[in-house]
Order: sequence, then structure tokens, then C-alpha cells
Amino acid sequence: MTPLSMASSEDDKLREYCGIFGVYGHPEAANLTYLGLYALQHRGQEAAGIVSTDGSAFFEHRRMGMVADAFNRQALERIRAPMAIGHVRYSTAGGNTLANVQPVWIRYKGGNLSVAHNGNLVNALTMRLELEARGSIFQSTMDTEVILHLVACSLRKTLVDRVIDALNQVRGAYSLLFMSEDQIIAVRDPSGFRPLVLGRLGDTPVIASETCALDLIDATYEREVEPGEMLVIDKQGMTSIRPFPVTTPSPCIFEYVYFARPDSRVYGQGVYELRRRMGVELARECPIEGADLVCPVPDSGVAAALGYAQESGLPLQMGLVRNHYVGRTFIEPQQSIRNFGVKIKLNPIRDVLEGRRVVVIDDSIVRGTTSQKIIRMVRDAGAQEVHMRISAPPTTGPCYYGINTPTEEELIAHGREVDEIRQFIGADSLSYLSIEGLYRAVRSTPGKFCDACFSGNYPIEVDDRALGVKAGTSG
Repeated sequence: MTPLSMASSEDDKLREYCGIFGVYGHPEAANLTYLGLYALQHRGQEAAGIVSTDGSAFFEHRRMGMVADAFNRQALERIRAPMAIGHVRYSTAGGNTLANVQPVWIRYKGGNLSVAHNGNLVNALTMRLELEARGSIFQSTMDTEVILHLVACSLRKTLVDRVIDALNQVRGAYSLLFMSEDQIIAVRDPSGFRPLVLGRLGDTPVIASETCALDLIDATYEREVEPGEMLVIDKQGMTSIRPFPVTTPSPCIFEYVYFARPDSRVYGQGVYELRRRMGVELARECPIEGADLVCPVPDSGVAAALGYAQESGLPLQMGLVRNHYVGRTFIEPQQSIRNFGVKIKLNPIRDVLEGRRVVVIDDSIVRGTTSQKIIRMVRDAGAQEVHMRISAPPTTGPCYYGINTPTEEELIAHGREVDEIRQFIGADSLSYLSIEGLYRAVRSTPGKFCDACFSGNYPIEVDDRALGVKAGTSG
């Protein structure tokens, strides 16, 4: 395994592809959507966009970069309208270009239509090749554009029926917001892979990927958009439709482990408390005799470390401090700056670590390179022993349902024993939470969530994998 650059080190975490937010019928819809995207920034940091409408004209602003950098006062004033949808995105195999920034906006025979998509289709490439063979011309590499082509080509009369027709031809993960001149349609796939919630600001319906976005604008959380449900919001109010074949829901369990903000409620449960419980279960399964303190890797390991410390009786100490103002760096330092990619984000506190036997808590190990550098930093700060504890099972397989994961070959836990991983990262000991412990922490049982990245049990067959392509590039 080769050393990673700064950009690669930052990517040594599983990444959610994107977050979506929509507002129907509010004079400040675009501003509220901007704030909603701000709260969802953790779900996508490469690009942001908003499309709005006043019922006739459409307005858009899409830019690369963080939400605060992509928008300014003039941009928000230009797109001011009573209906808006927004999107934040990580770049994927589709490429980090403006053409792949959402929401996508098209004009077709039915009028104007915009869409924001969280998730990945597992038959996107198959459908794209079929559409191209029939004459469709694609402007981006996003699988979201496949859905738009299917909507535009549908022979159904209403937009709702067109969307149903299109989505019955695709498979995979999608939480979607469609916006026409007079409707917002929110849809969650039958498996419910990605979260989607409904809230209200007064009488105004608000749709978001997570409840933390509702909190920021003082909207009241009402409920989840259920797996397989379509909400149609227009002047007549809100209508719930269940137009898809019923299947067993498989929401992504990694939302609990890492993706969602800890102050959100996801799938009806508070994320912070579940992560704390993961730490409790980890302490029960993987105790360490003679350790002096528990040290989280901030911010991802903090809640689990608190649970581990509470259950084990060890003191919790912040032996690593995170710089929260880090973006990407434009220089590649020489070897004289050791562990640069991690040190620019994390710095150890020698007074806490020196001479101590330290339990380092994190939520996952992906490639192993970042964990290796963190352990080396803790040792360099004088730690006597460094024991690594991970509050989730080993990540052994890639995700095809809306998460940016490396290939099997790049995942350090794929095909390797735990002791091999321990030797690579340089820890005195290494243990993971068992999958049974994870389910105890989230108050559930195996089969209730998608845990394919841990178990290899993929709920939906991936067509595009057979074509030699990792499925999905939507964001």
C-alpha cells in the first residue's frame, strides 16, 4: 500500500454521495434551501446547487465547492422563488465537473423539470446503453440523468405517472426530489436505502435527507418518507402514494455508524445515542486490561469513545485535537514533514498521551493508511501502548447503493485477518465490534438493514458490476 497524498488521506473514509433538501410554497424557499444544504454539508463537500421556480420561470445556481463558497447574497436573490430544491454532492467516478452538479434541470415536452438525487442505481449503465441505442443524448455521467430520460420518454400523461413509469424501470438506491412548475414530488426507493424525512415550517412542507437540516430552519419533524412512498405536494396539499412493488426495506446501517450527523434522527432513532451504545458494546466485547485512558479520533469516534469509557470505567481524554478549518491543500510536502495528510487535520497532545497505555476509538478502518498514521502520531507523542478499537465490524465489501467506497482490493479488511491489519497499522492490539454487537447497539436484528459492506449480503443484484463497472455516479 502506497502512502497517500493529502487528498487521498481525506478520502480514507467512506463517503456519502450527497444530501437533498426541498421547500414548497414559502417566499424564502431558496434561502431556506441554502440553509438546509448548509446543515447537510457533511453529506457532500465538492459541489452545491439550488433550482427554484415561481410557477412559470425556473432559476438555477450550481457551483463547485462548499455551500458557503458556492452561494452569495446576489446568487440567492437571483433565484428567489416560493419553490426550491437543493443538493450537495461528493464527486465520484462520474467526475468532479459542473456538468455533474445537481439539481439537474431540463426542458422537455411536459415543461420544466428539475431533480435532486441521493443514491445510486445498480442498472444505470445498462439503462443508459439502451437509451443511447434509441437515440438519447447524455450531457453528464450521472445515473440521475437516466431517470430524467426515462421520464421524458414516458408515454404517460401526468408527471406523477411519468415518474412512476421511469422508476419502475430502474433498480437501486434513490431518495429523489422532482420539481415542476407546480409540484414537488419526493420519492424513496422501496428498499429505503437512503434516508429522507418530512417536516413543516408552519404550513410549509419541507423535505430533507436528515432532521438536522429541519432543526436549522426551525421546521418541525413530522415523519420519515417511508420506503417505496411517493409524496406529491401541490396546491391541493400533500398526497401519499405507494406505487411500487412491496419489498423488504433495507436502510443503510452505516448511516448510524458514520454518515449522519450525530444530532440527527435517522430511521426514527437518535444517531448520537446509538453511536454511544456502539461504544458500550465495544467495551463489553473488546476490553483492554491495564489501559490508562480512552482517546477518540475526532470527530467520528467521539460518541463511541464516550460509551467505551463509561462502560469500561476508563477516563475519556481528548488526546487528539482536530483542526475544523481544513480544506484541501495545494502543495505536496517533502518527506521531511511526516504524516502530513493526517497532521494537517489532527494533532496529538503529548501531555495527555505520554507514558500512557491508550485505547484509540474510531468508527471504521477503510484502507488503513490513516489509522496507521494516527497510531504513529500517538506513539510519537510518547504513548507507551496503542490499542485500536473500531465501533463497527470490518468493512470488507464496496457499496453499490449510494456510498463512495473503494474497490474490494483497496479495502484493507477484504480477505485479511484482523492481526494482519493490526500489523499494518502498527497497533499493539486491534478489535472490531461484531455485527451482532452492532445490531444490539441499534436495537435491531440482522436482516432489518443493509449491512452489505460488512456481511457481503447485497439486497439488490448489481447489473453494472457484471459489466465491469462500479455502479452509480450520481452523487
